[in-house]
Amino acid sequence: MEARLNALANPVAGKLIKHLVAAGKATDDAGVPVTTQELVRIRASQINGCGYCLDMHTKEAAHAGETAQRLNLIATWREAKVFTEAERAALELAEQGTRIADAAGGVPDEVWENAAKHYDEDQLFALVALIALINSFNRLNVILRQPAGDYQVGMFG
Repeated sequence: MEARLNALANPVAGKLIKHLVAAGKATDDAGVPVTTQELVRIRASQINGCGYCLDMHTKEAAHAGETAQRLNLIATWREAKVFTEAERAALELAEQGTRIADAAGGVPDEVWENAAKHYDEDQLFALVALIALINSFNRLNVILRQPAGDYQVGMFG
């Protein structure tokens, strides 16, 4: 598969990507574990069919210490015993936030309330921001047909 355009070489795209990456870094100090952040990014990317983001975030998660078993079970997190209750709440929020167009009224209150049992206000906002940002990246990469497989850990900082 060939990309429709080279986003990294295009000045407008490069500027936008730089700002999106910077926005993502603003959530790093909220206290959401790095592995949970990567689980959220991976699950949204699975739903959206973004191979580039899956390549990136599975590699980043493994680099951060995530196990192959847990990475392989993200798509079936409901049936897997390897995720904590807090991770499950984050994954459910990621799914509902990603599938927002499928649900009249958006994210159900019970999903939000479950996440709020595990995360404080700063962490909840960070999770919402991560979900919004990864969905933006997914859409950019899917529309541009960005191929997967070449990502190197740490490539974007």
